[in-house]
Amino acid sequence: MKKLVVAVALVVFAALSVSAQSAAASSEQSGTEKYFTNVELVNQDGKPIKFYADVLAGKVVVINTFFSTCQGACLPMNRNFQKVAERLGDRVGKDVFLVSITVDPEMDTSATLKKYADKLKAPAGWMFLTGSRQNVDFVLTKLGQYVADKNDHKTIMIIGNVRTGLWKKAFGLASVDDLVKVVESVLNDKPAG
Repeated sequence: MKKLVVAVALVVFAALSVSAQSAAASSEQSGTEKYFTNVELVNQDGKPIKFYADVLAGKVVVINTFFSTCQGACLPMNRNFQKVAERLGDRVGKDVFLVSITVDPEMDTSATLKKYADKLKAPAGWMFLTGSRQNVDFVLTKLGQYVADKNDHKTIMIIGNVRTGLWKKAFGLASVDDLVKVVESVLNDKPAG
């Protein structure tokens, strides 16, 4: 009888422990949501997107910034994105999501971004985002990517695993092999516990 009571107590303790871990994870997730918020952006198809809920929640993301009329690093950086997508294959849109956010929302309408995405043969799972200047600047600020002049945008890719909280940065013009290694290291990160 004593062993049964101890066994029941252990099961109850284990259940409470799992419940406490779930509550901690839930508050951690709401902290991430609170930080990034559900500010509204618009994708290349003209669909309104909530930044946290539709772009980040529970996902592994690779984010870069660009503008479609850029005569410098944008196209080579997005070609690198394209090659990373090719190397990741069918995991894009399932295990990992690519996100390109314009730093020039006045010029880069959803229709402009659609043409740009088509030019790159962007696969499903690669989202191009624009929106009001205020909302785009808010998201870029949260990501540490805000610039006052679009020509000063950064050539950094941000790779994040929202489930585990692991975030890394990589030079967007690095070799595709190096970029894929960073993406896979974040993709393969496992939640604690």
